[in-house]
Formats: sequence, structure tokens, C-alpha cells
Amino acid sequence: MNDFDDRFLTRNGLAARQLAILLLNHEPETRLPRVRDFATELGCGNGTVQAALQLLEDSGAIETTARGHLGTFLAHSDRSVLWRLSGLGTLLAAMPLPYSRRYEGLATGLRSAFEEAGAPFAITFMRGAGARTAALLEGKVDLVVLSRFAADQLIAEHPVELVADLGPATYVGAHGMLLRHGVDPDTPGLRVAVDHASEDLRMLVERVFAGRKDIQWLEVSYMQLRDLFARGEVDATVWNLDEVQDRMGLGVDVLPLGDEVTRELSLRNSSAAIIGRTDGTKALAAVRDSLDLSLVTRLQNEVLRGERVPSY
Repeated sequence: MNDFDDRFLTRNGLAARQLAILLLNHEPETRLPRVRDFATELGCGNGTVQAALQLLEDSGAIETTARGHLGTFLAHSDRSVLWRLSGLGTLLAAMPLPYSRRYEGLATGLRSAFEEAGAPFAITFMRGAGARTAALLEGKVDLVVLSRFAADQLIAEHPVELVADLGPATYVGAHGMLLRHGVDPDTPGLRVAVDHASEDLRMLVERVFAGRKDIQWLEVSYMQLRDLFARGEVDATVWNLDEVQDRMGLGVDVLPLGDEVTRELSLRNSSAAIIGRTDGTKALAAVRDSLDLSLVTRLQNEVLRGERVPSY
């Protein structure tokens, strides 16, 4: 094993590592770029590229076949070996705390999809989109899972890219207004809870109660909502209904959200998006091209229906 590793510390070996990253984006039975094109992209000589290709073949990462004037084709590739040799390492993704079955299903699906794509993958759980965003920008994690709405804002403000959008109802099922039983939502001085750790929910609750100058805003942790409602200290908020079922008690009513704008905003909040830093473009391209999003959503739905035990 040491002898194998030593070969990848030579000039040809370092070129093979760079080449492995490029080959992660090629499917079997597709024609490879010419040697001189690889050489131009890697900034090395043709001979170095040829030696690097041979090294990858000898390691079992790839198998190529020459087809005369048609060029050289990638006959087979082992993505897990390519990824290991590329030096990209384990991808660490930050997700919301898995306190809803939908989040557990999402984590289960992502883990399986990354494993199938041959990319080493690990998950860390962080409460609040702001905390996950900071971890991504500081280089502590490689990917973050947010709502599509929060992701769009992040992309507009920072050097990050969209890796995948998993579609409606993958992040949350629906949102609704939580109202303390017996309270009229038009009551002057309504006490509305907001947790600024969740940018999505802050935007929603402010949109729902827009124009109400009489509102008393209460900064709380949404982990405390059940107790706050039970003690009569909060009158209303907007929250993810996945987390409301069986958790808020009998003293809380759920009302549908209001106008079309709010419903559209809520729909964007329901889609899970995966974001990565722009400076990790090569790794992102490898993930984007190989990730089976249908597998993610299929496993998530199986967890939601109780047909699969969450595994992440």
C-alpha cells in the first residue's frame, strides 16, 4: 500500500490526481478529450498526461479503449477509487437538526445518493440557516442544506453556487400560522414569536404580519414554542407544520397562510437546496453531475411513509 501511495507523490502521480478530478465528470462509454487537451488544462506535457492515465488504469480507477480515428473512450470507471485518488476528501454537509421525519428522510436519501456516486460523505447538524451559512463561508463545511429561498439569497450575496434543488416538499411539507386557542389574529397588540436563527421563518412571519404596527415581536427560540404557548406568553407565529404535529399541544390552532405572495414564498421555502462554495468548483461539478436526485426524494418519501428506517 505504501508503494501504491508513493507513486502518487511523483510528478506523474500529482498529474494523475488532477486527472482523476476531471474524469469524475466523464461517464463510461464516452469519448475522452485528446491527450494534448488534457495537457493544456493541467498545464503539463503530453507525456505526463499519458503516464498519469496509465497510473490511473494500473490502480483500477479507469479502463480506456482506443477506437482508431474515433479517439479514446472511457470504457469503465470506479468513482470511489477516482474520488480517493483525486484528494478531494470527504464532503461534509451541514443540515438542519433532524427533529422532523422529513429531515430524517432527507439525510437518509442524501447519504445513500452520495455513497452511490462514490463520494465520501458525512453530515453535521446545525440549527439555523445563519449558522450553516457561516460554516460554509468559513470553510468548516463543504455543502449546506437550506430552503431554496434562503439559498437564492445566499447565492446573490456570496461566492457560492447551487449544487442541487430537490423540489417542493423536500425541505418542509407546508407552513401555517400557529395561533393560541381562543385568540383572534386581529387582536391589537398580538404577541408574535420570531426566531432570527431561522432566516426562512423570519421572512415568512414578517410577510404574514406585514403592515401591523401594533404587533409585539418576541424574540424566542422555536425550540421553546410549545412551553411559551402553553404558558400563554405567545399568541402567534408562523412555523413548519412538520414540527407542529403532536408537539404543540391542544391549545394551539393552525391556520392556513394568507395571500398568494405568502403562499409562493412558502412554496420556495419548502424546496431543499444544496449549496457549495464557488472555490470548490471541481468538486461541485463532480457532485452535480453524478448525484441521483430521484434516489434522494424516493428514500425521503419512504421514510415519510414509514416504509424505511432512517439511516444517516
